[in-house]
Amino acid sequence: MKTDQVFKEPMNKSTDFKFDAQVANVFNDMVSRSVPYYLEMQRMMAEIIPDYVLPNSSVYDLGCSTGTTLLSLDELLDQSIRFVGVDSSAEMIKNSNSNFRSSGVTRPYDLITADLYKPVKITDASVVILCLTLQFIRPLYRQKMLESVYQQMNEGACLILIEKILAEDADLNRQFINYYYNLKRRNSYDEMEISQKREALENVLIPYKLSENIAMLEESGFTKTEVFFKWYNFAGIIAIK
Repeated sequence: MKTDQVFKEPMNKSTDFKFDAQVANVFNDMVSRSVPYYLEMQRMMAEIIPDYVLPNSSVYDLGCSTGTTLLSLDELLDQSIRFVGVDSSAEMIKNSNSNFRSSGVTRPYDLITADLYKPVKITDASVVILCLTLQFIRPLYRQKMLESVYQQMNEGACLILIEKILAEDADLNRQFINYYYNLKRRNSYDEMEISQKREALENVLIPYKLSENIAMLEESGFTKTEVFFKWYNFAGIIAIK
């Protein structure tokens, strides 16, 4: 695994964060050091998803990045299950394809570069995953995206939504952000890296409150929602159609 050094050197302050080749090539290290309990989130998804997958159906990962989540499911799910990974970054899909080939995946699968601001065609989906994806979609488009996903999912299907979130209280939110930066320091990011990445993400990653995310899911039509993971300013929600 290549080490994330994207923000190690001084950068132009106007540079926005992009999922380009530089990020894609170190993404697995970046996300494991930047997202609290990322590996545990992956383990939990791998525990939850088999309870909802139906034979001959599909599992969609919207914002699949390097394909980590789908690959973690490959040995757990029946070979009749089709995997569909979608990402707006061609570099991420390039890495996903490489990872799928090197892992020897034999099930039917599609890895697609597509604009997530436009409705993604979903067919026979028993599970849809949005892991740290919705937060990068402009707020104006989020409700429409969730409604499109809901309408195309099978009855009884499961949506897993994992997001960076805001606390309900502004003072606690600032406190939680400090705890989050402490986690980055423990994971060997220095002050320049933390500061530069924060500035690069400022207009790119726009978190909602947990209550706002749940309200969007319910407005989209999901009848059951439950928080299955929570760490300060990160949360995982399961929603059932």
